[in-house]
Amino acid sequence: MQQNIDYQQLKQQIKSWAQDLGFQQAGVSDVNLAAAGEYLNQWLAKNFHGNMDYMHRHGEKRYRPEQLVPDTLSIISVRLDYLQPELTPYENITKQPNKAAISRYALGRDYHKVLRKKLKMLTAKISAEIGPFGHRVFTDSAPVMEKAIAEKAGLGWIGKHSNVLNSKAGSYFFLGEIYTDLPLEADQKHSFHCGSCTQCIQDCPTQAIVAPFQVDAKRCISYLTIENHGPIPVEFRQAMGNRIYGCDDCQVVCPWNKFTQATTETDFAPRNHLDDTELLTLFQWTEAEFLSNTEGSPIRRIGYESWQRNLAVGLGNAEPTSQIIKALQEKRTTASPMVKEHIEWALQQLAL
Repeated sequence: MQQNIDYQQLKQQIKSWAQDLGFQQAGVSDVNLAAAGEYLNQWLAKNFHGNMDYMHRHGEKRYRPEQLVPDTLSIISVRLDYLQPELTPYENITKQPNKAAISRYALGRDYHKVLRKKLKMLTAKISAEIGPFGHRVFTDSAPVMEKAIAEKAGLGWIGKHSNVLNSKAGSYFFLGEIYTDLPLEADQKHSFHCGSCTQCIQDCPTQAIVAPFQVDAKRCISYLTIENHGPIPVEFRQAMGNRIYGCDDCQVVCPWNKFTQATTETDFAPRNHLDDTELLTLFQWTEAEFLSNTEGSPIRRIGYESWQRNLAVGLGNAEPTSQIIKALQEKRTTASPMVKEHIEWALQQLAL
């Protein structure tokens, strides 16, 4: 790395390059995440992480960046908006029980791939300017406290639903990080602007936000439909409604999302009309069709069995039709034991 670098100027260049690459915002955080680490350990002690063992597997590395990547001095944090223009509104879908409600972030190309490519291009620009430097790129792919880092980098504040909020863009955005050995000056931490609002807590379908900033993952529909690989507890099935992959309810009701900006990233455009499609259509996909139709999508990672499980619950909450009942009965004979149990629950619901 070259000597006599003007790091203040470099920081401004990095922010400019980030926007040139399609990021809406970039900021810099220091590596002192002790407060976030203390909060994480309290959350883990309450067993709010469910079976997400990876949340504690790496110990202090999650909140001591220099342990994860030696010589880390500063962290570049970036924001990439993902909400597509002209989507069928999520809240319209949840009011139509025979439709499939899918979190808006998962409709298009896997965000890990999109962000990683852009972040590597950003590191290449930095290298071209100053020469080789120590760095590592992260996109929700390692023990990184990306929300706390984004807050310290001035990209937004952590809301009561535990998502990061930005006063000019709401919360529909992805975060990415570059751990660096560059002594970049940290930006000012973003201030808190939720005030007395508790709309996200009140409107969570399963009451997963048990207190401000406290999400019990075991109750959260995003966890139940994605991270959870076993049966969905019966107590949450009706509350799931038609939410078959993730849940955006706490974002939909947040007043700050009236400032949501439509993304210009074409990779996030919906595939297979997933922003507005029937539960039955998706349930009738074969495993081969599932793998083909979700290629390059974050949905593919949950696997066909969990996909079928989620859809069976959704169909159990749908308005009964002869086609739905027939499809469930037919699938029951070939489904795995776990999916079969959810199909039987659905058929019982539809018979009520």
